[in-house]
Amino acid sequence: MLITMKELLTVAKENKFAVGAFNVADSSFLRAVVEEAENLNSPAIIAIHPTEVNFLTDEFFSYVKHRAYVSKVPFVLHLDHGGSVKDVMRAINCGFTSVMIDGSMLPYEENVQLTKKAVEIAHAVGVSVEGELGTIGQTGNSIEGGVSTVTYTDPLQAEDFVKRTGVDTLAVAIGTAHGIYPKDVKPELQMDILKEINDLVEVPLVLHGGSANPDSEIVQSIKLGVSKINISSDMKFAYFKKAREILSTTELWDPNVIYPDCIIEARKVINYKMRLFNSDGKADLYGGARHEQRQIPSANLSR
Repeated sequence: MLITMKELLTVAKENKFAVGAFNVADSSFLRAVVEEAENLNSPAIIAIHPTEVNFLTDEFFSYVKHRAYVSKVPFVLHLDHGGSVKDVMRAINCGFTSVMIDGSMLPYEENVQLTKKAVEIAHAVGVSVEGELGTIGQTGNSIEGGVSTVTYTDPLQAEDFVKRTGVDTLAVAIGTAHGIYPKDVKPELQMDILKEINDLVEVPLVLHGGSANPDSEIVQSIKLGVSKINISSDMKFAYFKKAREILSTTELWDPNVIYPDCIIEARKVINYKMRLFNSDGKADLYGGARHEQRQIPSANLSR
């Protein structure tokens, strides 16, 4: 079934588990996420970055929506790190049920105004919105970018931001980074900041840069209000490690021969993360609700 992020994470927050948002770059990764979610009876978020949207093209999402809609497991189709209203409009036109508007690099008031505008547009057609406050670090090996020095989310500012923008979920910066951490870097999440934010903010919290963080800190973050955790690099690393192994040792060129083992490796990571997040077996909590997106004139969503 295809539902909104608000529907998905309301249940997760109430039942104290988190849902993985897995960045899907093509149909192989979509298969890995959907098939493993169905295998574990776990809700899941199909997350797609604007650069991945450009690569896949708009037509791809007819397939994504159909595959999610006919499943008994709840899915959200989510735009990850949308950087503009144009990105948000494109995702809505493609049938996404959730969008992220990332104004975290802007001055605070500009972030508020951009996010508020995205919320007004998306909520008018029943689509959920994720905002971001604070900055996520970067390791240099992810298309999602980031900054060299993390700006931690200010808890009081987070409270104000949610009230003024009306976002359904909030991505917070507590020390994570996009990508795989170098061997000499050990991430340490600031749980005191997360706890204070959770005490002040009612909406579900989001943890970006969820790959390669210590399991113990991930589990603790879920107890402190994180209901959505983004995973990209861990899954893609496993997939392409297997792809490189196959391509370096054979002369195979048929996708149906090369990719199946790669999908299996990605599914192993997804399986592990879903169990870590305690989302396995939780699909039954959602009943049979499906997302019905209201139509609005296409002229209002022109790109």
